[in-house]
Amino acid sequence: MTNSENLDVPENKECAFCACLSGHRPYTILARNDSVAILVTREQRGIAHLLVIPTHHYETILDLPDAAAADVMLALKAAAYAIDKAYGRQGISVWQNNGLPANQMIGHFHFHIAGTLDEGGTNTGEVRELSVGETDQIAKRLRPWLPTLPQSE
Repeated sequence: MTNSENLDVPENKECAFCACLSGHRPYTILARNDSVAILVTREQRGIAHLLVIPTHHYETILDLPDAAAADVMLALKAAAYAIDKAYGRQGISVWQNNGLPANQMIGHFHFHIAGTLDEGGTNTGEVRELSVGETDQIAKRLRPWLPTLPQSE
């Protein structure tokens, strides 16, 4: 259930992100604390494309409590720092979608963050799905640069 009466939110029978966090779906978790996680997405649309998600299920930004929002922003900043240091990209893209008309595909609030491609921007078309082994290698390159995830009080 969402706090927004107007948004047309995806109706996923099972939340893919909750399945990743619970270990029921194989996925590379770059970092995690009690409130937020950073995942290496299997659909790399930039040079190191990550997802920053709250560990509790909130459908949209309108459902996100303030404390969780603060934790998500701190994790997003940590992810940007790691991408910058590990990959030295000319730019970092950050995007977030709420509702089907805004291209939200999974009904669990999340941010995308990715280093830009050599030609700029990120890939908005079809991309090859990487294996967990390949995303584990991306995580291995990022981990030394990732600051500890802080939590709000």
